[in-house]
Amino acid sequence: MNGLLLGAVAYDPKVVTIWDGFRAWLREQGLDFDYVLYSNYERQVEDLVAGRIGVAWNSPLAWVRARRLAEAAGVTLTPVTMRDTDCDLRSAIVVRAGSPARSLADLRGRVVATGAVDSPQATLLPLSLLRAAGLHPGGPDSAGGADADVRVRRFDIGVGLHGDHIGGERDAARALVGSHPGDSDPVDAACMIDSNLLLFAREGILPSGSVRVLAQTPPYDHCTMTAGPGAAESDVGRFSELLLGMDYADPALRPLLDLEGLKEWRPPRLSGYAQLERAVDESGFYDAKGEIGAGDYRP
Repeated sequence: MNGLLLGAVAYDPKVVTIWDGFRAWLREQGLDFDYVLYSNYERQVEDLVAGRIGVAWNSPLAWVRARRLAEAAGVTLTPVTMRDTDCDLRSAIVVRAGSPARSLADLRGRVVATGAVDSPQATLLPLSLLRAAGLHPGGPDSAGGADADVRVRRFDIGVGLHGDHIGGERDAARALVGSHPGDSDPVDAACMIDSNLLLFAREGILPSGSVRVLAQTPPYDHCTMTAGPGAAESDVGRFSELLLGMDYADPALRPLLDLEGLKEWRPPRLSGYAQLERAVDESGFYDAKGEIGAGDYRP
């Protein structure tokens, strides 16, 4: 493969604008660079490990799977960069302001709304938080078995996009504020990343004072740029150097960086994924070799 080929997931039309702009800028700096778009992260990760693309703009869940697939195949992956906005994030489990719940234990026997099945921030990590509190979340829209302590109402929007499409989170929030204690089957809590909690307040979905945070996850990290066996070491080094050198004050770059949601690229770190690795193991979403284990997951 000539030059450096990046794979990105088309979770929104703006992805084309972002990577068209970055491609033009990177080529101006002398890097032979191009990109391809994927409809889901699973295909992208498989192509990265197989060497069909050189670098992937990975979701946190895609990083977990890529690492496991690569280890099983004896392939080396190289983290390249991450955004400043990918570091030290939290997810929240929120309840209505008037809810009697004061701790996660008070959700026993209740209904918790989540995002899509493959959303780290709105499903996998919050459900892991419930497990850490001694609760056993059941299956979507069901009692989930005799041992389930909490019913899960999942909003599967944008499945395959690993939560990049926030429609599921948004619908979970709507379900929470649209439910009332007298309803036959109300939603008692909803899961979302902290930044979307603020966004939904600005959008008017969660009006001021309508909800409160019951619990938050520990901090975790989000996306990471990852190079695989299909990339030349020299190209990866130059790509990293150029990304880290992008200046938010540059009028040609600033609109693209704003669209991508960052002010600066940072060196990668891997310590922020341990929580998600644990959540994946608890749920059986992927096995130790990176094979999909979630039976109802159809990207």
